[in-house]
Amino acid sequence: MKSRESIQSLKKRISELEKENDVLRKKKNVFYTNKRTVKTPKAFEPIFDKASETVKKYFQSFKANPSLSKIEVNGQRYVLMRAESLANDFLKNIIQLYSDRPTPEAIKIGRNMLFDMSHLIGKQDAKNFHTKMKLKDPISKLSAGPVHFAYTGWAFVEILPESKPSPDENFFIKYNHPFSFEADSWIKAKEKTNFPVCSMNAGYSSGWCEESFGIELTSVEISCRAKGDKTCTFIMAPPSRISEYLHKKDQKRKVEKKYDIPLFFERKKTEEKIASTLKEKETLLKEIHHRVKNNLQIITSLLKLHADKANNKNFSEVVAESQNRIVSMALIHEMLYASSDLSNINLAKYSRHLFSKLQSSYNNGFVKLNLEVPPDFSFEIDKMIPIGLIMNEVISNSFKYAFEHDKGQITISTSGNKLIISDDGVGLPKNYKTKTKSSFGMQLVYLLADQIDAEVLVEREKGTSISLIFEKEF
Repeated sequence: MKSRESIQSLKKRISELEKENDVLRKKKNVFYTNKRTVKTPKAFEPIFDKASETVKKYFQSFKANPSLSKIEVNGQRYVLMRAESLANDFLKNIIQLYSDRPTPEAIKIGRNMLFDMSHLIGKQDAKNFHTKMKLKDPISKLSAGPVHFAYTGWAFVEILPESKPSPDENFFIKYNHPFSFEADSWIKAKEKTNFPVCSMNAGYSSGWCEESFGIELTSVEISCRAKGDKTCTFIMAPPSRISEYLHKKDQKRKVEKKYDIPLFFERKKTEEKIASTLKEKETLLKEIHHRVKNNLQIITSLLKLHADKANNKNFSEVVAESQNRIVSMALIHEMLYASSDLSNINLAKYSRHLFSKLQSSYNNGFVKLNLEVPPDFSFEIDKMIPIGLIMNEVISNSFKYAFEHDKGQITISTSGNKLIISDDGVGLPKNYKTKTKSSFGMQLVYLLADQIDAEVLVEREKGTSISLIFEKEF
């Protein structure tokens, strides 16, 4: 009986050697092995044996032509890369690149990058392989993945008995990667880590399975040889249920661990969420500016009602001046409501609007505006409100006192670190006093200038010129 079994074993070995010799005789540069490329529970073996034949057939056509920098498998171009460059070397460079952040955060950024990239590669490799080999049902699509994984040098896959790969939210696979290229890279470099390193293995395998079953999947490495663990072990499941499986595992061992659960393009989803939140805040802020503007307009209307009832010319003039000051502030909120930039006010646009409103208020259509301000120049809102009030005072004074025949020009310009508002009118009176004894409007100008750390320079040549001088050039 034993001799018969020995003869059968020898015949089988001879057959295998003949196949290998046939390959050598034909001088084919191919991937070849007569050993298993995936380990599964007995019940799954027929499925994966069939997948092994499919993948072996795919890799039979291997061509390498360095003169054309081409490596081709089954008509598809492949690229060889040094394993360390995608493992320990990559993470070292990421840690250096993000040296301004805590090391755990830098490591997480690097691991997420590797997971995202490999997950996408896994999805696309699966899609291409399924089409090329004409695989239709989810099981044959998925079962080809671990075999393809072995042929392309990522890792050998051992699927554990508790796995249940169903094409729904109950999908669950627990598996080992005994020869993960990432863990081997760290071990070869004699560098022990305190975190699981097989991010690309997790990303690629979950990407392939996700494409095969048409459901969103992620994979978490729960033990890693690079950490000193016995195996590189993973749990794969839908993102909505992965925490549940991890918690069950920890309950059995009576331990509580914290896992980083990678989600495909988690950063992109987070950015989209932040962008959405920011949009909501911008909308809310615009609404606030709109309501502030409306409330300021109500105040101006109430002031006008008081002035009309008082029937006092001097009081009416004071009210009108107060209304113009309120308008100068309301205009800023009106512009912010209509703008996509909620922190800056365009000076040229504001100047035109303010001049137009004051020109209408003083009923003087013969005075022209000369604007010498860069079209893209802006002030921040906190600085623009005092500047707007100052501009209101100066332009109002020009309309009231500068032009004897209601004709002339008001110029608003910038130069170096100066904002200059000037007119070509009659100029200030000879008895013009300093800021402590000047009119209320000019006192307000000096007071507001102090708030924004600007000096006020008054010049009387060829009209009146009032400059706001800031510490730095614009």
